[in-house]
Amino acid sequence: MTVTWEGAERGGPGWEELSPHVGRCRLPVWDCTAGLVVGEDAALMIDAGSSVREGAWLRARARRLLGGGRVTHLALTHPHFDHVFGAAAFAGVEVFGAVGVERVLGQDREELRADAVRNGADPREAAEAADLLVQPRHLVSGERTLDLGGGRQALLADVGPGHTAHDLAVLVTGTGTGTGTGTGTGAGAGAGADSPGIVFCGDLVEESGEPQAGPDAVPSHWPAALDRLLQLGGEDAVYVPGHGAVVDAAFVRAQRDALARRFGMS
Repeated sequence: MTVTWEGAERGGPGWEELSPHVGRCRLPVWDCTAGLVVGEDAALMIDAGSSVREGAWLRARARRLLGGGRVTHLALTHPHFDHVFGAAAFAGVEVFGAVGVERVLGQDREELRADAVRNGADPREAAEAADLLVQPRHLVSGERTLDLGGGRQALLADVGPGHTAHDLAVLVTGTGTGTGTGTGTGAGAGAGADSPGIVFCGDLVEESGEPQAGPDAVPSHWPAALDRLLQLGGEDAVYVPGHGAVVDAAFVRAQRDALARRFGMS
């Protein structure tokens, strides 16, 4: 599949090109990132937005970007409403999440709905999304690689706990962003023969504000989760936060150290 990334248009945010086959958009209201990885045979959406309406917008815009092609896979980085409430719009798509996320999405729907409303979501949209909430069919423990075709792969890694008890990161390789080989030592060092990797971090990393530690956070493990992200991507990777602008390894490392100090582990 081919893709032409579009800028902002009336009625929705634009897509930022991270490589010829990887893009992301920053959704309105909560500045939540959704990613799209396009292979020759498949397309992976990363996170689904904060409502069924927003998820439907993402799926329709992805179809337009793909020239009529369809999203085939959806990865949910963690079980917070602004990342998962749009998942019901992706009927027929293979849905992935970190092992244990299914319990949150199955048993804590009312709390997710209430949290959405507390944060300003439309009560009717929040109730609809909670009622229709999708359970991941594929649960990731450790790592799982998706071959999207055309030399592009997505490594799904259960790197938590940290921001939540069930944090999933996505390392995209074979992105065609350059010719560097990378200098890191982790699984993503020199990711792909032709380019550094791109790491979708979920809310383990935030750029537009201080990382949020809610009641489901596991602060004692959060710095270690960021160490794992850095190991996956390596020094030359592009890191995509759950909220805010794209960052580099130095930013992730600084945020890791700040979290360690914040939670008394430095």
